[in-house]
Amino acid sequence: MGKKRGGLLVGLLVPAVALLGLGLYWFQPWKLWQNETVNETLPTAQLAPPAASASPGTSGTSAPSGAETATPPAQTGPQTLGQGGLISHEHTTTGTAKLIRLPDGSRTLRLENLDTSNGPDLRVWLTDAPVKEGTAGWRVFDDGKYVSLGKLKGNKGDQNYEIPADVNLADYTSVTIWCDRFDVSFGAAELAKT
Repeated sequence: MGKKRGGLLVGLLVPAVALLGLGLYWFQPWKLWQNETVNETLPTAQLAPPAASASPGTSGTSAPSGAETATPPAQTGPQTLGQGGLISHEHTTTGTAKLIRLPDGSRTLRLENLDTSNGPDLRVWLTDAPVKEGTAGWRVFDDGKYVSLGKLKGNKGDQNYEIPADVNLADYTSVTIWCDRFDVSFGAAELAKT
């Protein structure tokens, strides 16, 4: 009878340990007590230098005297295209999300003063979903159009996420810190055009 009881105990213990290990991997509860702070400066993209003009007496076509060259005026700095304050969903989340065009024409999503919980498989998404307060807004962001800008770099600080050139910003009205593992928003911001 003792051997049967020992075999039964081992038979129950092995699956219980396996389930515990799987649960720990899936939920990663230790991340709730770990903070990752990332403080990036706004990228400074360089404009291409202007093409050198041909000097008199060299081969090449020169512009008629008094004619102006058709070079567009260079922007001196980044331009904010839209922004909004982050609201809390599944976890308390604060900070500001900004869509920024750099002088070279590239775009970035910048999260400033971000403060949220850490968690498993957190992503930064641009979406077309409306930002709703409370639990009604937790799960709406994967219902429509969205584009992932990558993994959340840290749950605190200032961070930049490059927006691919083929993304039409007119199609996206919000940003979310999305937990891909549990299909839930930690926090989101409506991006008001400026």
